Formats: sequence, structure tokens, C-alpha cells
Amino acid sequence: MTLSDKNDAMNPQRCEWPGNDQLMMTYHDVEWGVPLHDDPKLFEFMILDAMQAGLSWRTVLYKRAEFERAMHGFDVVKISKYREKDVERLMGNAGIIRNRQKIEASITNARAVLEVQREFGSLDAYLWQFVNGEPLNSKRKRTSPPTVTSKEAEVMSKALKTRGFKFVGPTICYAFMQAAGFVNDHSTNCFRYAELTA
Repeated sequence: MTLSDKNDAMNPQRCEWPGNDQLMMTYHDVEWGVPLHDDPKLFEFMILDAMQAGLSWRTVLYKRAEFERAMHGFDVVKISKYREKDVERLMGNAGIIRNRQKIEASITNARAVLEVQREFGSLDAYLWQFVNGEPLNSKRKRTSPPTVTSKEAEVMSKALKTRGFKFVGPTICYAFMQAAGFVNDHSTNCFRYAELTA
């Protein structure tokens, strides 16, 4: 191994968005863009990406652990049973994003997820149909502007809204698709791009 190879291994090329933030880099390197087929994790990302609306992902990521604690580990059944006292409890928690509409949307969406699971067997089976069961590959160049939506995200958004989901506009759906690996949106020079397309 040459000195250059060692440097590349220690300082791999990444997408630009994590910057030098260690938590963001770890999330980028380990989770972002990895295809998810686990209903609890898919629901977690649905909640977190809805919470991101109008905010930075960094803000959400730094509150993720408290969201998990405050929302019963993102347990869909427990959240589906939340009532007004739970909304007020969450609104009083300074460790999370205290947006009543987003909190209420999480409860509405939990109930909608249970309906999807009853009808399709799993949230996984329902959501992956929007990309025909295979991750999309955006082949985005480092110099390209970030993609904020896609035709698949628009179709997903419309279908979810029809089922009563809230905070599922096309931009939020695309952010969810990026996070949960429905699309490999790492820039082509990023070390994770090659790993996830292998």
C-alpha cells in the first residue's frame, strides 16, 4: 500500500454535505443511502425526515437520540395510541423539535402505517414498490446541484397522502428515499457510492 493509498483510506472522499461534523460524517458513512427493509427503521426515518421540513438535517440528527427516548423507540404501535397528553408531553421536551403539527403528523402516520401493514403485509413491501424493489442510482456528480425530488418521490407522495399520511410532500419523500437507500444519491466520487453500487 502506497502512502497515497493510506491517506485515501484515512481521509476518504465523501459527499460535501457532512462537512467536518463527526456525527454527520458517521451518519453519512454508515447509514445514509443504505437500502432499508426493516419496518421499524423505515418508520423512524419517516418521522425524522418529516421533522426535517424547513430545518437542516444536522438539527434533526443532533436531536435523534432524544426523539428515540421520548417517542418510545419509534414504536409504531405505541405512537399510534398517543393522545393529547402525549402531544403535550412532547411539546414540553426541549430536546426534540417542538412543532405541534409535526408531532401530530407522527401519530397520524403511525396509524396509517398500521393500515399499510395490514393491507400489504409490511411497510417495506408497500414503499419499495415505488422503485420496483430496486434502489435507483442517481449518478450525481460532486459539482451537480443537490436533487430535491424525483418522479418516484412525487408518486410516493401522492400515494401516501391518499392514505392519510401527513408531512409527505415530494421533497420530504425524496429526502426519505435518500436516507433509506431507495436511491443512491452519493456523489460518484464519494467512497460510499462505489460501495453501495457494488
